[in-house]
Amino acid sequence: MSIEENYLRIKKEIPENVTLVVVSKTHPVEAIQKIYDLGHRDFGENKVQEMLEKAELLPKDIRWHMIGHVQTNKIRQMADFVHLIHGIDKAKRLKEVQKRAKNADRVQDVLLQVKIADEDTKFGMTLQEAREVLNTENVAKMQNVNIVGLMGMATFTDDMEQVREEFQALKNLYDELKAEFPQIQHLSMGMTADYQIALEEGSNMLRIGSAIFGARDYN
Repeated sequence: MSIEENYLRIKKEIPENVTLVVVSKTHPVEAIQKIYDLGHRDFGENKVQEMLEKAELLPKDIRWHMIGHVQTNKIRQMADFVHLIHGIDKAKRLKEVQKRAKNADRVQDVLLQVKIADEDTKFGMTLQEAREVLNTENVAKMQNVNIVGLMGMATFTDDMEQVREEFQALKNLYDELKAEFPQIQHLSMGMTADYQIALEEGSNMLRIGSAIFGARDYN
């Protein structure tokens, strides 16, 4: 199937209230343009430099999502244009986002990355740390940062029940925080291998790449 056919097939599977972030990392601008031409605007990258280079070459109404691990020293480079930062895994990164967004005279939407996977390689806050960040007075005073949801990555495993339980834990925290903090709207969980389970467990934002583009080119 073509890239366009893959995209349209997945769009049919997803409810209208769910945002699809097409993960375009390592894929050429020509491939992204094909999806853009179908009316799609949300694309995800995991490296700031690659996102910057693509943003220069592609239409300006694309909503760029930073879905990779966010390094503090890279925040400045994307502060004036990134739509949503998915990977805020430490409170100190919020301070840097606040500083850079203020300098750029804009309010930056972010998601708190919560570690739900049973893997040392995954980044993220604990469930308790995410609660504490939202309840911190210093965070509440940040005028240029808007925490609009949570993001999580499940364990890379064939045990789909484990994946389901991890998604359920994140959804429970999301429901709890949303009741207290009305700005919490997005629950970003689910990728190519597990997005059907994520949808069943209440995700409203998916990050899907290889199911659309095929295997990534790392050369």
